[in-house]
Amino acid sequence: MLNRRTLRIKAMQAIYAYQQAEGSDYLLALDQISEEFAPDLNSMEVQDKKLLEGKKQIAQLLFKEWYETRQFETEESDREITDAVNRAIAYYNNLTKKDYKYYGNQMLSAVERIYDHYIGTLQILEIINSLIEEEEEKKANRFTAATGPDTKRFLNNRVVQRLLQNESYRQAIIRRNISWGSDISEIRAVYKNVLKQDEAFLAYLALPAPTLEEDSEIVKHIFKNIIFKEKNLQSLFEEQDLNWVENKAIVKSLVNKTVKIFSEESEEGFGLLDLSANWEDDRAFFEELYFQTIQDDEKYEAMIAASVKNWDVERVALLDKIILKMALCEMHIFRSIPVKVTINEYIEISKLYSTPKSKQFVNGVLDKMAQELATKGEIRKSGRGLIDNK
Repeated sequence: MLNRRTLRIKAMQAIYAYQQAEGSDYLLALDQISEEFAPDLNSMEVQDKKLLEGKKQIAQLLFKEWYETRQFETEESDREITDAVNRAIAYYNNLTKKDYKYYGNQMLSAVERIYDHYIGTLQILEIINSLIEEEEEKKANRFTAATGPDTKRFLNNRVVQRLLQNESYRQAIIRRNISWGSDISEIRAVYKNVLKQDEAFLAYLALPAPTLEEDSEIVKHIFKNIIFKEKNLQSLFEEQDLNWVENKAIVKSLVNKTVKIFSEESEEGFGLLDLSANWEDDRAFFEELYFQTIQDDEKYEAMIAASVKNWDVERVALLDKIILKMALCEMHIFRSIPVKVTINEYIEISKLYSTPKSKQFVNGVLDKMAQELATKGEIRKSGRGLIDNK
């Protein structure tokens, strides 16, 4: 299932994407200034190209100054230049505001899509059943005896039937509009060329009266050894989700736990799982982490610069800076999360996603900053078991 570390990673990826977009927005604003001082080729008047080029250079320098300091010299007397700079600033701010919301929404949508993949993966069992029923209908209309395994036995699998008849599953399919569409052809090929020739599946079909445990085991086998392994299906999943390699483990965990639930002797309380144990709280956590880290970017940039005096802060790897800023944000605003938990989580994330030396760097900087902030009283934790804020 989805955990807080995965949410931190999703937020980190969204912040990284936003910062890349912010750099593009900066270049677009410079381009806008260039366009404003480009010679008008349709003008009947003679254009002073040198004068226009000079104004462009001054305007771009002023904009660059604003970009780095969020202010620029207003002593420039040429109104045309100052107006161009102000328009570029407004244009840049408008672009970054849109990107800020866009990547936040994209982050949430990406996580929500994991749940769609979970439902869609379960739906493959329904498609397999439909393919078997389709085959049985064709067999009934033939004049010659059918050959091959008696796949209709799978239609009586109790785990599959419990799932397909489950109200929460049916509602999720409709509410989230889950459908394989034309990609059913890929599942059809896997059913025909892989599943129908699979030894474990054939052995199951040969059982005279499978037990509930045997029903469960074959479903587990289909997911583990076919659906989550077959190359064509994996390629299909990757086409549907660019982050399938890292999301696969979450979907697999949800599917496995669901099969286990529907394999219980008691049929009471059957239902699909949520993305996490408390999705509403987890969703609020990672949305706030994303938005607040970006909002307080300048503050955290200054704090990091002050803490790494022996380093040129500009030379710190971008992902390391994002990780440090997120950790500082988490320490400040999430009062129920112990500082040690925050530091350990971001050390682990740095090991997975940043440079080989990032672990030691992130560990050293966060440990030092946490102690300084706690001493100043800027980090305050509350809640059970959080008397020791170190």
